[in-house]
Amino acid sequence: MGFDESQQTDPLVVIRNGKEIILQAFNWESHKHDWWRNLDRKVPDIAKSGFTTAWLPPASQSLSPEGYLPQNLYSLNSSYGSEHLLKALLNKMKQYKVRAMADIVINHRVGTTQGHGGMYNRYDGIPLSWDEHAVTSCTGGRGNKSTGDNFNGVPNIDHTQSFVRRDLTDWMRWLRSSVGFQDFRFDFAKGYSPKYVKEYIEGAKPIFSVGEYWDTCNYKGSYLDCNQDSHRQRIVNWIDQTGQLSSAFDFTTKAILQEAVKGELWRLRDSKGKPPGVLGWWPSRAVTFIDNHDTGSTQAHWPFPSNHIMEGYAYILTHPGIPSVFYDHFYDWGNSTHDQIFKLIDIRRHQGIHSRSSVQILESQPNLYAATIGEKVSMKIGDGSWCPAGKEWKLATSGYRYAVWQK
Repeated sequence: MGFDESQQTDPLVVIRNGKEIILQAFNWESHKHDWWRNLDRKVPDIAKSGFTTAWLPPASQSLSPEGYLPQNLYSLNSSYGSEHLLKALLNKMKQYKVRAMADIVINHRVGTTQGHGGMYNRYDGIPLSWDEHAVTSCTGGRGNKSTGDNFNGVPNIDHTQSFVRRDLTDWMRWLRSSVGFQDFRFDFAKGYSPKYVKEYIEGAKPIFSVGEYWDTCNYKGSYLDCNQDSHRQRIVNWIDQTGQLSSAFDFTTKAILQEAVKGELWRLRDSKGKPPGVLGWWPSRAVTFIDNHDTGSTQAHWPFPSNHIMEGYAYILTHPGIPSVFYDHFYDWGNSTHDQIFKLIDIRRHQGIHSRSSVQILESQPNLYAATIGEKVSMKIGDGSWCPAGKEWKLATSGYRYAVWQK
């Protein structure tokens, strides 16, 4: 354990500091590419780029190669590479002071043996050898009803059982203390009550946590409603019920931003003059992003318009909240995109923008959004012309349909 971790008993230290910048260090196809070795080579660049944390794909043995159908949670030999290679990667990340974020998949778990009702809802012969009482009654087990939404097709874990929570907490402690993960990302957080997330964070003490509370936005047909207050309120409620210990992905901001950049930039100001996503209400807990392995990559369930990616990054990397950059954009879209994102991160760090920086929205027209963040950064996106008033402002970086100035 490094010196910083022995001091790290309060899970809110990092959240208060507000300086996190996350790299999602994989996509949906990464399991095909000797992934732990690939990332090992990139650690120096990840560190130099200013990322505080790299979110890694689920590291446990899984029925699906992507890792999201875990079976033996304690086996770290996965399609991404061996346990040995994973530990070497985590060691190198520690040397370069980039924290490793574990993808915590604990809503569902694939059984090894047929039990109650002829379903694979027993876990014989592997660690955490639970019986059918660990599985919710809604997904064919003998446990209680689920405390959240069902993830269909596999046994869902019943978190109301104290033996389940004890075992999962022990496993997360093992990931923290023995394996070397420092941060947690909670997968499919809609599947179980957020009070259990609170218990797991208190028990395992990750330095930083983020939950994937992915809820459907408000639409009229295919038209995204102008007002998404009820959507962001549900995410805010989830954060609140984790005891405010976890942050959450700001799906509201993604939804609005990817419509806004198509010529509806007026969407980026809510009725109170604030940013319209979770970052407008609770920026210290809002993890902003453009795309992830579900929305983008080869799954492309809900992709950000590809010709507007840099406007998206110009927004999230200059604004409050906790920005997350997607691997594909940073490493697979060519040097120009890598270097433009790198420059925006550099400005964010050197101008002291943090998760709670103030935002003054100066323009929000169909083709122009402009804002000043903190005291020292101004930015605009869209093809409308604009620059900040005053000789003290210098252009710091610009690209297709975006520009950033600093004092």
